[in-house]
Amino acid sequence: MRKFDHVGIPTSVIQENENYMEGAKLFVTDYANSPNKIEWLRFEADSEFPELIQTTAHIAYQVEDLQAEMEGKTVLIEPFSPKEGLTIAFVVEEGAPIELMQVTAV
Repeated sequence: MRKFDHVGIPTSVIQENENYMEGAKLFVTDYANSPNKIEWLRFEADSEFPELIQTTAHIAYQVEDLQAEMEGKTVLIEPFSPKEGLTIAFVVEEGAPIELMQVTAV
């Protein structure tokens, strides 16, 4: 079962309270500070994120079984762990990027 988590919107405009993710070459805001759960994403020109993620808004869902949710879908970014207790992946559904987030106990 999926539970809505946030929406990520690519932008070229500098946002207040951006955090820089050096390895991803990406500036990102914390959606936890947004009443509408908006995460702004500003990519550097040489970011290796797929073009679809850099140009199209994504919806993020918390899921119980990441592998099961990915089955049969086009994978944009294979599962990785940006922090302890969280594994995420990006797939394509209905032509849009979808972020799948599996949270585990730490």
